[in-house]
Amino acid sequence: MPATNRRRFLRKAGLFSATALFSSLAQPAWSRNLESALRDAEGVSPDDLASEEDFWYYIQQSFTVSPGLINLNNGGVSPAPKTVQDAMKRYYDLSNEAPSFYMWRTLDQGREPLRKNLAKLAGCDAEEIVINRNSSEGLETVIFGLQLKAGDEVVAAKQDYPNMINAYKQRELRDGIKMIWINLDLPSEDENYLVQQYVNAFSAKTKVVHITHIINWNGQILPVKKIAAEAHKRGIEVVVDGAHSFAHFDFKIPDLDADYFAASLHKWLYAPIGSGMLYVKKEKIKNLYPLFATSDNPLKDDIRKFENLGTRPFFIEQAIGKAIEFHDMIGIERKQKRLHYLKNYWMEKVKDIPKVKLNTSLNPKWGCAIGNVGIEGRKPNELDSFLLDKYKVHTVAITWENIVGVRVTPNVYTTSKNLDVLVEGIMQFAKS
Repeated sequence: MPATNRRRFLRKAGLFSATALFSSLAQPAWSRNLESALRDAEGVSPDDLASEEDFWYYIQQSFTVSPGLINLNNGGVSPAPKTVQDAMKRYYDLSNEAPSFYMWRTLDQGREPLRKNLAKLAGCDAEEIVINRNSSEGLETVIFGLQLKAGDEVVAAKQDYPNMINAYKQRELRDGIKMIWINLDLPSEDENYLVQQYVNAFSAKTKVVHITHIINWNGQILPVKKIAAEAHKRGIEVVVDGAHSFAHFDFKIPDLDADYFAASLHKWLYAPIGSGMLYVKKEKIKNLYPLFATSDNPLKDDIRKFENLGTRPFFIEQAIGKAIEFHDMIGIERKQKRLHYLKNYWMEKVKDIPKVKLNTSLNPKWGCAIGNVGIEGRKPNELDSFLLDKYKVHTVAITWENIVGVRVTPNVYTTSKNLDVLVEGIMQFAKS
């Protein structure tokens, strides 16, 4: 943000004015200040706000992250903000007052309104949304529910998530389907290359293509819509792993032209740990078997057949609503711009250090929050251990197929000062 705009923002915010101090006294200080910061940031563009540390400081205060550890592995699972934590604890306490009454007759009644709110966020019909526990559960519901027979081919990438790879391999072993594996050379900003890797693998026997929207190992965004268009021309169904994309950057699920899409809401929506969502295009519901059997017809045309999980943590499920409110409060455009800014902030500072190799694109079309860095001649786990031991920076070492490096995933509560510590650590390790 230009200096004049920044000064104007700070003057306008007036976070510690008498008005801010004495209004809404029932609110905790962090909440009052955040409310004021959000109100006064309305006239600031998302591009300018992305680098405004004074604003994002108040977002940080919504979380309870440890001051003794710089958590840069939000790609695994993100912490939830205070409001989400509090709601989950409140619902848990309520459940334990009389579980069979408050879980099934009170909290479970909130599922349909929650379904509608998730559908609004996803840009689809509420009758296409399943509420479950994570993206693996959602995707395996699809993988094991598709009516495939021996000889049918499925195209997927070696860089896909292991749970999905193993699920397809199990169907291959059990049902005799044939897996066609492509090996992506990443990072890539060549759209034609990425699309053609999938298209070249299609044949007359291909029934399904599995596409990971954001490759979790290095943050590569794939051109899902263009791959899906090529697949649908050939009558191929499209399964999309959206574990890392949903609520991370701005899109609606129907924009992707996917038949099936699953996400973990405890990643970028900041919902409680153990919450997820599955999208099934309306016309695909009937012919997809549920992972857990329903009491009647498994081929009925009702999205709720995929939610027959038995007793479930209703207190977790209902707290998703607070996560949606928090997401809407920030705004997806602000969030996307900030996350991309943070990734590029540290990558720009280390890219010219000798021996440093970046495994993620700096272009916003091909990457957002997730970055991956390697050091020539050194193993990823060495850098990961060095950062944790010497700098208390938590990352994760990645060695998967042809992607070798340390994955770094900041989040909206991460500050540029946190990333300066990361940069110093990488610099010192590269020199050692």
